[in-house]
Amino acid sequence: MSGRQGAPAFDPWLLERLVCPVTRTPLRQLGDELISDAAGLAYPVREGVPVLLAEAARRLDAAPPADQTSTT
Repeated sequence: MSGRQGAPAFDPWLLERLVCPVTRTPLRQLGDELISDAAGLAYPVREGVPVLLAEAARRLDAAPPADQTSTT
C-alpha cells in the first residue's frame, strides 16, 4: 500500500463538517488519515470512509501502522 502520499483529498465541504468525536474540534487530512491535533489522534480512512472511532485511532506519538511504513 502506498500509504499517505496517494490518498485522495476529501470533499472540502465534508471535511469542514467532520469533527473529532473526542474533542469536537475540526479535523485535517494528512494522506489517508484525519488528524485531530487537539486529541493527538489520527483516524484512519478506509476505502474512502473515515473511521471516527477513538478505538480505531492511532496516537500521534505512536509509530504509523506497519502497512503504511516505507520498506526502502
